Order: sequence, then C-alpha cells, then structure tokens
Amino acid sequence: MSTGHTHKTARLPRITEMAHQLLAERVKAGDTVIDATAGNGYDTLFLAELVGDTGRVHAYDVQNSAIQATESRLSSAGYSDRVELHHASHTAIAESDEPIQAAIFNLGYLPGSDKRIITQADSTLEAVQAALSRLISGGMVLLVVYVGHAGGEQEAEALECYLRTLSTRDYLVLKYEYINPDNRPPYILAVEKK
Repeated sequence: MSTGHTHKTARLPRITEMAHQLLAERVKAGDTVIDATAGNGYDTLFLAELVGDTGRVHAYDVQNSAIQATESRLSSAGYSDRVELHHASHTAIAESDEPIQAAIFNLGYLPGSDKRIITQADSTLEAVQAALSRLISGGMVLLVVYVGHAGGEQEAEALECYLRTLSTRDYLVLKYEYINPDNRPPYILAVEKK
C-alpha cells in the first residue's frame, strides 16, 4: 500500500562537516577556541562564527600562505577582530595557559600546496597534549585524521596509541569513521573532557 510519500535519501555529511557539527554542539558565543591547523581558513572562519563578538579564536599554521588565506577569508567575513593568527607550529599552543572550550586539528597537508609539507606525529602529539591541558570540563578536542598520504598512517597510529592511554575518569575518546569506502578516507578522533 502506497502512502503517496516519496522518501529522500539523506546525504551523509563529509567528515569535515561532521567535525563542524560536533564543534557547533560545544562552542558558544564568548568561548575561547583553537584552530591548530589554520590551512585555508575554513575551520577558523567556522569557529569565529560560533564564538561571536565576545569570543576568541587562536589559529596556528607554519605556512605563510595558510595564514594569508585565513586572514583573507576572515577579513571578507568581517571576523578578523575575533581571531588571533599565529604564524607558528601548533606546538605553540603550550605557550598559553588560557582555558579553551574546543580545539580542532585538520591534519595532513594544506590543500593546493606542497604535499611534502605535512603535519608530523611528534609535533602533533605535543600540540594535542597542550590543548588537552587547557581544555575545560565539557570541552572537546577534534582531530581530523588523514591516512592516505605519506606519513599519515604513522601520525594516525601515534595519535591513537596516545589517546588510548587517557584515563576514562578524565576523558572520553570517540572515533568517527566510514567503514565501507575502499579509498582510505579521513576520520575523526574526538576527545571530550569530563
């Protein structure tokens, strides 16, 4: 028996869209947050929208082209005053002890640039530890992990090994991933502080 309704198949969100959904559930106006890998500025812009006029985003990147692209994107949106850009490694997160509500790491290489310049396991681990030390209760650190490039698999393995050691008394660690594609897609590691 037909009801006359047509069913529309919902499109599953891309992994970066899923990361943004998770951030939107945690970040509100007035919060201080971190984009550990500014890249082309999409995550930074999204965070700037979430924190509003009273919040603050700290965005880090080692590549000057990434800082310039992010600055341009923020300027076009009128959000430059909400963001402090750091032309530095994400390990510089450790230079502040200001509490944060969230941090996002979009790992791998900068799209459209030199694919040999990638995030490295050692510095990423150092930066993640610094972000977790500043995270407030109920806050979240998101890692968008790419394994399809040289060095990606090693970085992913190092991160997962470290995150498995976090005490369940203090943190919950979740993994969001597609399990049926045959092309090694990116996935999310989400760390929530209790």
